[in-house]
Amino acid sequence: MFHSAKRPTRNTFRRLTLAAAIVAAMSASGVMAQSGSYADVNRLLKAGQLNEALAKADEHLAGKPSDPQMRFLRGVIQTEAGKTSDAIATFLKLTEDYPELPEPYNNLAVLYAGQSQFDKARAALEMAIRTNPSYATAHENLGDVYAKLASQAYSKALQIDANNSGVGPKLSLIRGLFAGNAAAVQGTQVAAAPAAPAAAPAPAAASPAPATETATTEPGAADAETNINSAVLAWAKAWSTKDMKGYLSAYAPNFTPQGGMSRQAWEKQRHSRIVPRQSIEVDVTNLSVDVRGNRATASFDQAYKSDHLSVDSRKTLEMVKSGNRWLIVSEQSGS
Repeated sequence: MFHSAKRPTRNTFRRLTLAAAIVAAMSASGVMAQSGSYADVNRLLKAGQLNEALAKADEHLAGKPSDPQMRFLRGVIQTEAGKTSDAIATFLKLTEDYPELPEPYNNLAVLYAGQSQFDKARAALEMAIRTNPSYATAHENLGDVYAKLASQAYSKALQIDANNSGVGPKLSLIRGLFAGNAAAVQGTQVAAAPAAPAAAPAPAAASPAPATETATTEPGAADAETNINSAVLAWAKAWSTKDMKGYLSAYAPNFTPQGGMSRQAWEKQRHSRIVPRQSIEVDVTNLSVDVRGNRATASFDQAYKSDHLSVDSRKTLEMVKSGNRWLIVSEQSGS
């Protein structure tokens, strides 16, 4: 899977593989490195002194604005600092000025994947591979992007037809690829600043897995995840079709509405907000599940659209197993 950056977003994969140093490419293209500046920037980067590292990179680039290696390092620093828009702009400009380098394309794909822009990530990785067909990192990342796109397609199929028994196992299999073993998580590889252009980069420290990844180790957890996935998609479908019986039955008897509202008042409010709408569409994507015995947490991106409103939000459902069903006991919108 993708290797995690230090500041992973909720939609990133368990691992995000950022490209290593482009020193070899610089040497091959005749661009000579001055080791002092690169060593200073790398030292500050590894120490987590990101503001200082960025200032040092900017100082270098003030005198050598076209230096591709330092620009690449600057993009890595921006990525580590969580400045995603700035990093995207940096790597995009590098691909325009140095289209023969595959690493900027790869790092663009990592950033796009972190924003769930998987089509853009796929296109960037295909450019990286076209530039260097032997670029193993890009091939691995492209496989992960295809797997994520497959996961979204299977989720959509279940949302349309929650009774399709053939889709659930496929979805569980795909998600199993991203659950993985936390011990295998690797850190972001940042560009090194060697004494000579051909020196190898040094990897950064390992980073923890994002909290939104599924972590299920109990027996039967995979089956529970499939059942919870089906329950969430059935809930969304009932909401979309204004099936109030099916929608309300997705909530447990002890469901606690937000704001201290009574269950009776909440049901009346939901009825008044759902039934009069001419059309409703509730789309669930990037669903992750954490199972803890008979309780679970389901988190996902929710896209709601009706004749009067269109809202994208992050939704978290706390669920409990009741007989053979998983029911909602609380829900929360927001990050």
